[in-house]
Amino acid sequence: MTVAQALAPLVDLIWPPRCPLCGEGIGTQTGLCTGCWSKLTFPEAEGGVVAAVAYNDPARDLVLAFKRGGRISLAPVLARMMAARLGPLEGVWLTVPVPLHRWRLWQRGYNQSALLARELAGLTGARLVVDALVRRKHTPSLGRLGSAARAHVLEGAIAANPSRSAQLAGANVLLVDDVLTSSATTRACIAALDAAGAARVRVVCFARVGLD
Repeated sequence: MTVAQALAPLVDLIWPPRCPLCGEGIGTQTGLCTGCWSKLTFPEAEGGVVAAVAYNDPARDLVLAFKRGGRISLAPVLARMMAARLGPLEGVWLTVPVPLHRWRLWQRGYNQSALLARELAGLTGARLVVDALVRRKHTPSLGRLGSAARAHVLEGAIAANPSRSAQLAGANVLLVDDVLTSSATTRACIAALDAAGAARVRVVCFARVGLD
């Protein structure tokens, strides 16, 4: 029994577990209530991308609470949902998060993708390489840009960390992100991993925009 498991009853007594979306009482600290769970949509893998859920209103609320609301305790919940959709892995894999620029990391205090990658590493047995990719320049939000403009903004922004080149060469890589939107950032990360000699890259995210 782990320390966390041993302390779980005490934690539940002091802080009764509640659904992070609606606040309803639930059985454990790491889950959703039945009602909120039923509102999520669980898509099949598509185009090499594994998404735990489609990006609908409940998924957005979870992501915003985790990403911008400081609810880092949601990382195990989201990662378990991602691992369930990912399934068992064959062979040796690395988990690599989509990187944040150091200024964005300083402002937010954490890289939400790195937190998910750490949890996934524990769940899947893959090895976490949190700094395998680096964001060499700060980029603005891509939300209102077209595909060509997004590619231009990201040109040269993401690269493999030279100190991790030996680990990436020939490796199977799980590229971890919280939300996949336009896929411009994902493509830039994959290009950097390919340039570093990664043998295979699979993308796994919590939510994917554009899925029903």
